[in-house]
Amino acid sequence: MLDFKSTGLLLDFYELTMAQSYFRHRFKAQATFDLFVRDFPQNRSYFLFAGLEDVLRYLKNLKFSQEDLDYLERLGFAEDFLTYLGRLRFHGEVWAMPEGTVFFPGEPVIRITGSLIETQIVESFLLNAVNLSTMIATKASRIVAAADGRRVYDFSLRRTHGTDAALKAARSAYLAGFRGTSNVLASKLYDIPAVGTMAHSFVMSFSSELESFRAFFETFPNRCILLVDTYDTQKGVANAIKVAKEFKARGYRLKAVRLDSGDLVKLSQTARKMLDRCGLRGVKILASGDLDEYKIEKLVLKGAAIDDFGVGTKMGVSADSPSLDVIYKISEVTNKEGVFLPTMKLSEKKVTLPGRKQVFRVFDKEGVLKKDIIGLETERLGEPLLKKMMVAGDVVYPLKPFSEVRENARKNLDSLKKSFKRLKGGCPHPVGLSPRLKKMIQVLSKQLRARQQTKALI
Repeated sequence: MLDFKSTGLLLDFYELTMAQSYFRHRFKAQATFDLFVRDFPQNRSYFLFAGLEDVLRYLKNLKFSQEDLDYLERLGFAEDFLTYLGRLRFHGEVWAMPEGTVFFPGEPVIRITGSLIETQIVESFLLNAVNLSTMIATKASRIVAAADGRRVYDFSLRRTHGTDAALKAARSAYLAGFRGTSNVLASKLYDIPAVGTMAHSFVMSFSSELESFRAFFETFPNRCILLVDTYDTQKGVANAIKVAKEFKARGYRLKAVRLDSGDLVKLSQTARKMLDRCGLRGVKILASGDLDEYKIEKLVLKGAAIDDFGVGTKMGVSADSPSLDVIYKISEVTNKEGVFLPTMKLSEKKVTLPGRKQVFRVFDKEGVLKKDIIGLETERLGEPLLKKMMVAGDVVYPLKPFSEVRENARKNLDSLKKSFKRLKGGCPHPVGLSPRLKKMIQVLSKQLRARQQTKALI
């Protein structure tokens, strides 16, 4: 897990080159930056916000060690700038949506105001943290929806892109509604139920499948799950039934059998019939094996007799959408008199929204999300989604127990219409701009274009 006491250099090089120039020319300047996602990846209709806890912890502990400064000196940065960095701490103000909030493209999920240098330097980490956790949380929520009430577990540790990503994937998946994780460290750190079965190697290390089942049941009589597809799935289920009966006579119950390959619809239906005929109706069927929301939806629609799903690779790397177009852009900056002035980017297809903004949510009478409005901070257009998180570098928003964060995600997802949860095709996101913000954009864009005009040299 990332050590937040040594993250000073976890930034892009250009953050520092810009910072040194700010140090020379705009040292007293203050600014506001917005973090948002520009557009949907294919087949997405909403995002589920995650990663805020990492962001706040990073900002609270931001500093450059002497070792960091020595390295930057070798890269050619000026001595007085490095002295400044050695004293630098984050003193800004942060507003953000609470973790587990559903949001849409263009909506600021984090808004930071403070020293221009400080707010610029934190860009890279914030984008990294929000990209990974939000990407996985959104993917995981789709998998939970596809499972249609069946339990889903995180098996992604061995396929995620690095150790920190493995922890974040487990956390984000649990936030989105998964029931547990095979990742023991994530279980410890985030208080997620630890789950697991056995590998094929365990079965193959014994002289017979039956012997391996007896050994495992003997070792874990109160939580035994048997992997039944190492050699022949139907015979594996029969062996599981034989061992289950033996231990049932001793007062123990087989918890589940696991299917990891083959035609999961037919195999699960066959296994269910075999178990039921032998009086083992309480034994669950767990399926794994390269699953994602698309495969799970098909299994459910075809009537697979599966109670639980173990999902690994395709969730842990968000295989069909392995990144988000996360953006961090300046929206206002002070002039020489210290007055905040709105600013915006005018690049084609990359226009940004100016000013200090708030996102307002409007619900219908049944509590279903009706629309969002991006407006100016001072407006009152619905429920404000951005909450004050930090003031003068101190966290003022009490971080909720993870169980409450998870409950917030559930409520947010429940507020979405079913059309937003379709796995393919997408749905238009219900986001508009307030009249006051539209007017600011219209006036400011003209001013900025006029300001950039220069007479051609003759």
